[in-house]
Amino acid sequence: MGLLDGILGNVVGSMLSGNQGGQQNPLESILGGLAGSQVSGGNPLLQIALALLQQNGGLEGVLGKFRESGMAAQADSWVSTGPNKGISPNELQEALGSSTIGQVASQLGVSQEQAGSSLSQLLPELINHLTPQGGVTSESNDAIGEGLDALTRSLGR
Repeated sequence: MGLLDGILGNVVGSMLSGNQGGQQNPLESILGGLAGSQVSGGNPLLQIALALLQQNGGLEGVLGKFRESGMAAQADSWVSTGPNKGISPNELQEALGSSTIGQVASQLGVSQEQAGSSLSQLLPELINHLTPQGGVTSESNDAIGEGLDALTRSLGR
C-alpha cells in the first residue's frame, strides 16, 4: 500500500498546491478539486481513471491511444521526468473516444464537459506518478490494480 499512498500523495500535492494544510482525505481532495462534485465518501473519479487505464491495456495501451491521435509529445511528457504537457478535454475525447468520456460522465453523474475537464487534469498527473523513473514498468501497471483494489475497499464497493 506504500506505493499507492505515495502516488496519491504526489498527485494530490501537485494538483492541489496550496491545499496541503488540511487533513482532508486525499481521495476527497482530488474529487473536490477536480470535479467540484458533491459526491462524498471517496473519489470515484480516481477509481474510474485507474479502471480506464486498466481496461485500455494499462499505461502502454492508453499512451498508445494518445500517440496514435497525434499527441505523442503530451503522452511522452507524462512519462518522462520533465514537466507534464497539458491536454484539453477535446484532445482527451479525441484519443479515448466520446463514448468513453460519456461513460465516465454517466458514472460520475456530471456532464461530458465536466468529465472531460476533470480527466484532462487527472490523467496526466496520474500517469506521471505511476512512472516515477521516466518509463513504464511492470510495477507501474501493478500499481493500477493495487490502487483499484484499495479504492474499491475504501468506497465500500
